[in-house]
Amino acid sequence: MNEQLIPVPMPLLNPNEKEALLASLEITEGAAVRQGELIAEVESTKSTGEVLAPASGYLVGIRFQPGQTLAAGEVLAYIGPAPDAKDPHLPPWAPETPPTDANAPQGLRITAPARALAEENGLDLAALPQGPLVTRQMVADLVAQKTIQNLPPIPAGEKRLIIFGAGGHGRSLAALVQKLGGLDLLGFVDDGVPAGSEILGLPVLGGREKLRSLAEEGVRLAINGVGGIGNLTVRLAVFDLLRGAGFHLPKVIHPTAFIEDSAVLADGVQVFPLAYVGTEVSAGFGTIINTGAIVSHDCRLGESVNLSPGATLAGGVTVGAGSLIGMRATVNLNVQIGANALIGNGATVKADVPNGGVVPAGTIWPPRR
Repeated sequence: MNEQLIPVPMPLLNPNEKEALLASLEITEGAAVRQGELIAEVESTKSTGEVLAPASGYLVGIRFQPGQTLAAGEVLAYIGPAPDAKDPHLPPWAPETPPTDANAPQGLRITAPARALAEENGLDLAALPQGPLVTRQMVADLVAQKTIQNLPPIPAGEKRLIIFGAGGHGRSLAALVQKLGGLDLLGFVDDGVPAGSEILGLPVLGGREKLRSLAEEGVRLAINGVGGIGNLTVRLAVFDLLRGAGFHLPKVIHPTAFIEDSAVLADGVQVFPLAYVGTEVSAGFGTIINTGAIVSHDCRLGESVNLSPGATLAGGVTVGAGSLIGMRATVNLNVQIGANALIGNGATVKADVPNGGVVPAGTIWPPRR
């Protein structure tokens, strides 16, 4: 049945946030709806909003469920002339598989961006997995693994260290390293600060173009001083840049932080003053455990997780890669936070949060209705 459908788009709640959480659906699939009737409630970290029916008819083709995150303008569902109206050319009835590269080797299903990244980094296309669709993220993971394996070793006694990023997070790391001792902090590398400038008594050595000469001089240690709040991709790009230039990224732990002996912290982890990391905790590469944060026993933190100052995780909490837990936010026992989720400042999380989920600041999850 091919009917003319009217899309129900996701509204833009905040110009600074392009995504919002679908908090509730008030109309079920195939139900009659009147123009202007409430279809759904949505939330960002700073505001709430309503999705209203753009026309009268029947709600069909619901594409998302409460708890999922949508980008502004994305189609939530459609208004059709009948309860079973659909269009085979539109999602969810049409497959949403990314187009594959028609020029890929026989048997390889790969997107064009993935192929470009693979060729840029010298990956053998014939060695990529056949069967599943190879995406750009899959290729990026393979490139990162290859880079780590090819890093030159750290010579015995080599303690020279640089910090990439001279902003607030980088300056805090400089103070941490100086308090920690045992490392020879040479200064900052920053694209946006003139070379020769001085910050906290340390020189700005130059921008990213300086990395090559530093590596040729035998410097092997670097710290990512880009916090990535609001744009995690910038922080992740710095990791790739540093490892691609031949630098190792050691974990750094402030002397006043308390880490239980059974905790396992990967390279690149940063632990700030007065933080507590409990027994049997694991933290993935590049994770930030900020000032006064509490990570109780048996928690599992993925790569590049960011725990803001004062965040508290009860025992057994799992936090997916790239997620941000805001200041003074609390997460209850055994809760699972999906990847790339955003938990606002002061929020209380009592149930699982899906991948990309947003819990607004100062609220309780799940929402009370």
